Amino acid sequence: MEAYFDNSATTRVTDSVKDIVVKTMTEDYGNPSSMHMVGVEAEKYIKTAKENIAKILKVDEKEIYFTSGGTEGNNLAIVGVVEANKRSGNKIITTEVEHASVASPMKYLEKEGYNVVYLPVDRYGVVNIESLKKEMSEDTLLVSVMHVNNEVGAIQPVGEIGKYIKTINPKVVYHVDAIQAFGKMEIRPKKEHIDILTVSGHKIHGSKGSGFIYIKKNTKINPIISGGGQQDGIRSGTENVPGIAGIGQAAKDCYDNLEQNVRRMTELKDYLIDRLSEIEGVTINSRKGNEGAPHIVSASFRGVRSEVLLHALEDKGIYVSAGSACSSNRPSISRTLKAMNIDKDLLGSTIRFSFSEFNTKEEIDYCMEQLNQLLPVLRKYVRR
Repeated sequence: MEAYFDNSATTRVTDSVKDIVVKTMTEDYGNPSSMHMVGVEAEKYIKTAKENIAKILKVDEKEIYFTSGGTEGNNLAIVGVVEANKRSGNKIITTEVEHASVASPMKYLEKEGYNVVYLPVDRYGVVNIESLKKEMSEDTLLVSVMHVNNEVGAIQPVGEIGKYIKTINPKVVYHVDAIQAFGKMEIRPKKEHIDILTVSGHKIHGSKGSGFIYIKKNTKINPIISGGGQQDGIRSGTENVPGIAGIGQAAKDCYDNLEQNVRRMTELKDYLIDRLSEIEGVTINSRKGNEGAPHIVSASFRGVRSEVLLHALEDKGIYVSAGSACSSNRPSISRTLKAMNIDKDLLGSTIRFSFSEFNTKEEIDYCMEQLNQLLPVLRKYVRR
């Protein structure tokens, strides 16, 4: 038996996405900028994808732009906004638990002389809005907060944060990394006062190398890729029609079945947490039910190195993660877990399980059976 519990790293492409991707590669393969009918047919896929996504977010189609994925989207959102709004201030506010595709551009901007403030989080990785209130000032130009943490599934109060920001200073640009949230919950940028929102295709059963960014009308932002001026100059380069068609289809599929999928994943998450809690020496870092994302469980296994447990499970056909798969293929100490003040002895002993709607309870039972056999053996070899 096999059990793939690494869906926060990437998901398998669904048949409906595969079919439309193949069709745009083999039949409707034209350049969407070409004026002939082959190009026009290709452009229709882009329009349909925009329509699907705009309908889901309740925004204007003209506010949707396509990227190569989450990393590009987050870099565009952060660096592009700062470059376009230099006169608005020198302060940027983010959190201690952001993904590397946000944290790294922040480090770059610090070197450029910007004052970047990292908000602390609680035991479960959630930002205390009071800390934001203390840091907001007249020279704040950007606030960037992830919607769902990719390692522990913490849900940030993005709507409450957005409302507060705009009440204090409507000119501050508010960016939300929704890469782990999109497809798992309702997102309303207008209602939540979000100016820029980023999403990646391969987290929602789309293809790798696809993504989109929502940019609210009249938001000042500079492109970070220059070229032929495609997508109103925001993101030049010949559009990746197969990827765009795929993410548009994947988004529609997710939200056509959102309630059912979320209920299923939440049941699996809670079941796994309950089963893991029965094992001695296991600390759960994620929350049950609606207090956490429906698809992520972080657990620390005292006395076992995460990479050792990961490979032991892999030998049994069970695939999990030792943290964020996007940062490196070499396990390192998680910034998120450190910010959550996890016991130092557990920092290098943490595993992430992440679900899709295709996982089953039987897979969890199989995983638990193997864990119960493996842990006593692995703990015998812990370094003293």
